Amino acid sequence: MELGDAIERAYVSVMLPTLRQLQYLKLLAEHRSFSRAAEAAHVTQPTLSAGVQELEKILGAPVVDRGRAGVILTAAGEEAVARAEAILAQAEDLVQAARGASQPLAGRFRLGVIPTIAPFLLPRALPTLRQRFPKLRLFLREDLTGRLIAGLKSGALDAALIALPYDMTGLEWTDVKEDELLAAFPANHPLCAERRISAERLEQEDLILLEDGHCLREHALAVCSLTPSRPRDETAFAATSLPTLVQMVGSGLGVSFLPAMAVEAGLADAAAVAVRPLAADNTARQIVVAWRAGSSRAAEGRLLAGVLREQG
Repeated sequence: MELGDAIERAYVSVMLPTLRQLQYLKLLAEHRSFSRAAEAAHVTQPTLSAGVQELEKILGAPVVDRGRAGVILTAAGEEAVARAEAILAQAEDLVQAARGASQPLAGRFRLGVIPTIAPFLLPRALPTLRQRFPKLRLFLREDLTGRLIAGLKSGALDAALIALPYDMTGLEWTDVKEDELLAAFPANHPLCAERRISAERLEQEDLILLEDGHCLREHALAVCSLTPSRPRDETAFAATSLPTLVQMVGSGLGVSFLPAMAVEAGLADAAAVAVRPLAADNTARQIVVAWRAGSSRAAEGRLLAGVLREQG
């Protein structure tokens, strides 16, 4: 009996959460509701609730406060969610690495793309990807850089097509192409007489930029050595998208910057807009495919970048 008790105590001392329990916790953190989390997990609410309770027993601390206001994570719960996301991402990496060992870019691949790249580079690349990798199931998510990087780190995305410079801590990447920024202004503007436009000359004009959160906004500010806190930027118009920005420039509201890939795709043809190269150094953004450091999808990310590089 004493030996049996010792074995039982040893077993209890090394009990670990299951992936299912961690998944329940992650969904609960996302939905803040037991019923919605259970629906997302495709289980009944009592099943999910029991799984969370068992997780709390294993951890020795409550992970959620259950109240009328909804589910609130405790401090221990917040820490557990952060670690659960990393563990679940690594577990999925393991599965995907095993499946893709003999055949890369087969099955599900979740790719994030920023909106200032997606409409201009992907249409040329997608037919090639479909032809070369017929078993690839590509899921695209278009979003701002910050949210895509968060998705990479949490395991919600396998790779992301983004533009540098940007803080890439915890990520790895490979180059796709350089994309030059061009000055854009109304077609009847005096700047049309100049072959190259200096940043100082643009600074004298009303500058239209994309809204906060678009990395292209920060790239454009860097080209002109402007900062968001400067008065001119505070009073300037802001656009929600590149097509909107083009229409605003064409309407005479100000000048702006357009990526060369968008101009090559005909975006500037949609309004009375002229474009010219910039008379400055480092006017290009670097387009890359990025993934979480240590991800098993790294080889597939490089393969994807290679196809995009061909089409770029």
